[in-house]
Amino acid sequence: MSLPNGFLDELRTRLSLSDVVGRKVMWDQRKSQPGKGDMWAPCPFHHEKTASFHVDDRKGFYYCFGCHAKGDAISFVRETENVGFMEAVEILAGEAGMPMPEPDPEAKQKADKHAVLADVMEQAVQFFRLQLKTGAGAQARDYLEGRKLTEGAQERFEIGFAPEGWQHLWDHLTGKGVSPELILEAGLAKPSSKGGKPYDTFRNRIIFPIRDPRGRAIAFGGRAMDPADNAKYLNSPETPLFDKSRTLYNHGPARAAAGKGQPLIVAEGYMDVIALSEAGFEAAVAPLGTAVTERQLAHLWRMSDEPVIALDGDTAGLRAAHRVIDLALPLLEAGKSLRFALMPEGKDPDDLLRAEGAGALRELLDAALPMVQLLWQREIEGRSFDSPERRAALDKALRDKIKLIRDPSIRSHYGQAIKEMRWELFRAKRDQGFTPRGGGKAGQRPWAKGGWQPPVLGALSETQSSFLAAAGEQAWESMRIAVILAVLLRHPQFCDEFSYALERLDCPDAGLSALRHVILRLDAADAQSAREEVVRHLGEEAVDNVLGRPHLRIVPALKEEADDDLVRMTLAEELAKLEAHRGLRAEVAEAEEDLGDLADEAMTWRLSQAAEARNRAQSGTQEDKTEYDLGKNGARISRAEREAFAALMAQIGHSDSSD
Repeated sequence: MSLPNGFLDELRTRLSLSDVVGRKVMWDQRKSQPGKGDMWAPCPFHHEKTASFHVDDRKGFYYCFGCHAKGDAISFVRETENVGFMEAVEILAGEAGMPMPEPDPEAKQKADKHAVLADVMEQAVQFFRLQLKTGAGAQARDYLEGRKLTEGAQERFEIGFAPEGWQHLWDHLTGKGVSPELILEAGLAKPSSKGGKPYDTFRNRIIFPIRDPRGRAIAFGGRAMDPADNAKYLNSPETPLFDKSRTLYNHGPARAAAGKGQPLIVAEGYMDVIALSEAGFEAAVAPLGTAVTERQLAHLWRMSDEPVIALDGDTAGLRAAHRVIDLALPLLEAGKSLRFALMPEGKDPDDLLRAEGAGALRELLDAALPMVQLLWQREIEGRSFDSPERRAALDKALRDKIKLIRDPSIRSHYGQAIKEMRWELFRAKRDQGFTPRGGGKAGQRPWAKGGWQPPVLGALSETQSSFLAAAGEQAWESMRIAVILAVLLRHPQFCDEFSYALERLDCPDAGLSALRHVILRLDAADAQSAREEVVRHLGEEAVDNVLGRPHLRIVPALKEEADDDLVRMTLAEELAKLEAHRGLRAEVAEAEEDLGDLADEAMTWRLSQAAEARNRAQSGTQEDKTEYDLGKNGARISRAEREAFAALMAQIGHSDSSD
């Protein structure tokens, strides 16, 4: 309904904001100055020990310097009481002694109808409660006793029983003068398709009243006592009072407990909520037989910044968790998220509490997984990523999910977290997948079990003057890797494009390895922020040790005027050089393995000649080094390197040199 002009201004004038807020907080006496209307308290919207919540009585506004909540008396009541705008105005008007303006006839009729229906529902609550105590409710009482529900718990949650039969509740309510139309509209009975009397919605079921946040009975949930019943659990149909998609079981009491600092737990059913509450976890709620909806999620975040989703430890529970993740991703805000506590296999929270007690459940809640962790596990569970295509599919699936996040800051942090988990996964697989040379059976190729690590060969006397002998193969590789890392640091926008190749890069010294590790996790848009991030992790000196190498001064891609094409070509070329070099070493090692103990002095001399040929390939012209084909282990080999290797095979008489 609409309010007359000036009504809200008059309401705010009559009320002191500090009086309204004072019902929910304890003022900090040292910081507050009541005479000036300057009041401070711990914030009621987030858990803190310091007084960062400020109320300015003169201006009529509050602001929290911690969570940035702000507003006036109406917004404060809306947030703390979880009510709509008009309900908040009505609450404040009652406190201020101001009569609410008359609503328009249609709105008044609707409000009156809701009040009448709520009264009918209360009569049904009392009927069901009474039936539980009769002889007809004996089986239901035995069931509740078997589930360890005390009489006190049954009273607190107003558990009742709907007796077997077609019109017990119908006859009771009509006998009290309730019109048949109201009984049907409240969802307590259904019309007969055969033209007879309407019949009760709930029959031979344990009854759980469902109340809204204000405490009004709006619906019922019923558990079947007959194992052969088609529906184990049954909820009231949609009514003017009850919208299942926006209702949470135990909403009001849970909101009060969460406001006192208890963790907000989302369970799957009524019995879980009751068991949790009786075990001391009073901030427990449940959706009503369906997956969590967007409206229910909004209610949860009003009560707590990080509700804990406690789901059954089975496949269905995990699927439910995944549905919640997909729903929540687009709605995430700074400070608002979810955590997931998965119960042991085959158990729900009620089972765990009865078997192991509250301590076991508290441990699970404390170890609840952040949403990003469960998102990652869903995409990798039971899958192998032993090919570039499979890794690319994983990357695409994760990117598609992260794109759903609307908040750019949260989206960025999710991307960073996923990048780190991806790095850890593939690093572990790479470390486990390689075996040292000589570890296989006789006659088996060194890489037969998934990988090969070439030994570092000492230089022969005849090759002392070569570049590789003087500087060492590791020095040559270090120069190439330094170029790659320096270019990526100067142009961090290419990190994602070359991340797969960078993961496979084996760095010969600790400094380069540490730098690669940080670059793989970079979340920077420009060179300056990228360098700052690396310096933060490694220190200025460590960065300068890499970027200060003399040979980097002449790399064109590190010049300010370098364009994207040059950068991309430089990275691809340097990576190709490394791959070709290592591929050649692998094929030489294979030849040595095949020769066994046939080597002699002549063989040593021939190998030295081949090594010189290889050195020439390393220092060959750019024209030679850009023509590649594939070696037998899939490595890219340049034309000059292929010729050097062919010369080696010819000198030692290897019959398979053409491969």
